[in-house]
Amino acid sequence: MYIVDRRLNPSGKSLENRQRFLRRAKALVQSAVKKSSQSRDIKDVLEGGEVAIPLDGMNEPRFRREGGTRDMVLPGNKKFIEGDMLPRSGEGGGGKARQAGTGDSEDAFRFVLSREEFIDMFLDDLELPDLAKRRLASTEGEGIQRAGYTTSGSPANISINRTMQIAMARRVALRRPRARTLEELEAEAAAASGEYRAKLLEEIETLKAKMKRIPYIDPIDIRYRRFETMPKPVAQAVMFCLMDVSGSMSEHMKDLAKRFYMLLYVFLTRRYRHVDIVFIRHTDKAEEVDEETFFHGPASGGTLVSSALAAMNEIVRDRYRPSDWNIYAAQASDGDNLHADSELTGQLLTEMILPVTQFFAYLEVSEATVSVFDEMPDSSLWTLYERLRTNGATLSMRRVAERSQIYPVFHELFHRRQNQERVAP
Repeated sequence: MYIVDRRLNPSGKSLENRQRFLRRAKALVQSAVKKSSQSRDIKDVLEGGEVAIPLDGMNEPRFRREGGTRDMVLPGNKKFIEGDMLPRSGEGGGGKARQAGTGDSEDAFRFVLSREEFIDMFLDDLELPDLAKRRLASTEGEGIQRAGYTTSGSPANISINRTMQIAMARRVALRRPRARTLEELEAEAAAASGEYRAKLLEEIETLKAKMKRIPYIDPIDIRYRRFETMPKPVAQAVMFCLMDVSGSMSEHMKDLAKRFYMLLYVFLTRRYRHVDIVFIRHTDKAEEVDEETFFHGPASGGTLVSSALAAMNEIVRDRYRPSDWNIYAAQASDGDNLHADSELTGQLLTEMILPVTQFFAYLEVSEATVSVFDEMPDSSLWTLYERLRTNGATLSMRRVAERSQIYPVFHELFHRRQNQERVAP
């Protein structure tokens, strides 16, 4: 007898069992996550939720006796008697259906993932090509720093120098006799006689009594080093989104670019504690804008890619020093660019942008179908970047024509490779 538990995952289920299941069925769950993400809107792609995996992947090894004769009692039998022929599975009975209209199919196993579990599965086999951590300059962590002195604390934190300074100041203020003064008076009294000697001895006794009342070190003199938490620098990154918004860029192309940008942003936030994002759109001139304007604001004009690269270079110089920030850039375009602008574009990219960036990706988008897009001649911008790559420029290039290509392209760019070379900062 098989019992199928069709209840939803209760919140109190053992966390250890849940993690064990995710490890055992990782490949199936990860495949379901990738499939689920393709049908979601980009703003909801990493929000977690329910995924389904086939029951075939849930089978566990078990021992059973083979052969022999067994007597079994199957409850609920109202149809068959001894000697009847039972139909094969999938032909009127239970089990997995092979084609429509034949039997009942088995339900897929449905599993609810939290947002963190969904993201971990979604990005598990990806990594950044260069995770070099430059000088830290953010303020989101917590650290410990010295914060003066206190009158209470652990004996291990006693500040001897500070304690002796305060003790000396107290002795001076209260005019505590010095040991040297007593020694001089005792030597003088030993050489004196008569009434003068008695006077010196009386003064010596008075000073000794005062010395006992004013200790050399008093408990109020003791000081302890004080520590307090402070913002601790953590790794940070900035992501530049560059996009051509001239008349040749349709809403479909912008949507493809947006999906790629969002995947890159979510990916960076999994690797860095602090990520800034800068939107630069351009026609024949470039401007920094907010996200709404970047994707939906109207614009007109020609196409000069160098204007966007120059704007990025200026922003990096003013706000994001390469010594403090890990810089990533993604450029989306349909490939059009003024032929006279090619030389300046190549110069800005190779001399100003690539030397300070950890990663630069060029995404060429199109309205054409995949098959037509692959057969189209190379665009002017693609030809330029391909020539720069041939000459040693470290940039990645991909073409996209449909939404279903976004994740495969992203996965191809950031797929974890064995013995991957690290790019020196």
